[in-house]
Amino acid sequence: MLNSEKMSKSTGNFRTLRQAIEEFSATATRFSLADAGDGVDDANFVFETANAAILRLTKELTWMEEVLAAESSLRTGPPSTYADKVFENDMNIAIRLTEKAYKDCMFREALKNGFYDLQAARDEYRLSCGHGGMNHDLVLTFMDVQTRLIEPVCPQFAEYVWRKLLKKEGSVVSAGWPTSAEPDLVLKSANKYLQDSIVLMRKLLQKQLLGSKKAGKKGAQVTAVPEGKLRGLVYVNEQFDGWRAHCLEILQSKFDQQTRRFAPDAEILAELREILKKEGQADNFKQIQKLCMPFLKFKKDEAISIGTQALNLRLPFAELDVLRSNMDLIKRQLGLEEVEIYSASNPDDVSKAGPHASLLTQNPPSPGSPTAIFVTST
Repeated sequence: MLNSEKMSKSTGNFRTLRQAIEEFSATATRFSLADAGDGVDDANFVFETANAAILRLTKELTWMEEVLAAESSLRTGPPSTYADKVFENDMNIAIRLTEKAYKDCMFREALKNGFYDLQAARDEYRLSCGHGGMNHDLVLTFMDVQTRLIEPVCPQFAEYVWRKLLKKEGSVVSAGWPTSAEPDLVLKSANKYLQDSIVLMRKLLQKQLLGSKKAGKKGAQVTAVPEGKLRGLVYVNEQFDGWRAHCLEILQSKFDQQTRRFAPDAEILAELREILKKEGQADNFKQIQKLCMPFLKFKKDEAISIGTQALNLRLPFAELDVLRSNMDLIKRQLGLEEVEIYSASNPDDVSKAGPHASLLTQNPPSPGSPTAIFVTST
């Protein structure tokens, strides 16, 4: 395929290898061929991908040259911050996944893991570091790893970086595959939670600033906040409680790990009704049932996909610790004067929201989904 259409001389939709090299260069042609697709589907060489590769690789060379020229300004010492650990872990994951993809001759997958995802991790790291700056050793490790991972696809590009920029001895072709520590999947999950939480907080901030009527109908936070210096009060509930906890406990007992199937919904709901009856909440069962059905479906799908850990009452990491370790990032991302992280299960913490505490009832936090309240900074 050429630009998503059948390559054919009769229609004029055709390029020889020599023409592609003359038009895009050998490096961009190889990049686009690797990105053309895996598996048994027809490969699709796309001109936009080749042109984008030229721009992207050129931009990467410029970034490396600028960083190496200002190498002395990078933060020294061993990786120690939360952002350092996340970036180091992302590199370990990229090394493992890219190696597997190359072994399976899945070149598009290798390009995704060893270039696109690694670039995204670097960009996120650069943003997360803020005023403290990036760690010197980690940045050089990234350049080394990135060069080795892209070498099978773009050997000319990798060789230039290896010899001219990194001043390495010998050829990158014979440098070998980079070593990696065992990836920390819990840390990766914690970082995804952090990034998702920042996106969620930004949406809540916009709703409060705009006083969205549409959001009000859905019961979300819509308290109007004047623009200016704002303070964010972020509330976390690290454990499911109430009917959600009951649902998860029932799902744990009704899940067959071998077949990865659950008992029928009628059986699950019947047990939930009995539990609520003992707690004196049977009268509210119809209302609770409407709320719990989407929750049950989501958790069942998640358990079938990743296993029984999806049914735990708590996340595998401390949400409060993750958010408190990244308050500076949250402030910068949301443009806040101040950020405070509290536990929604602590009455003293809830009282600090003052007249805005009712928003915690309207939009209660749950594991993986904190609630933010924004007030004028005094």
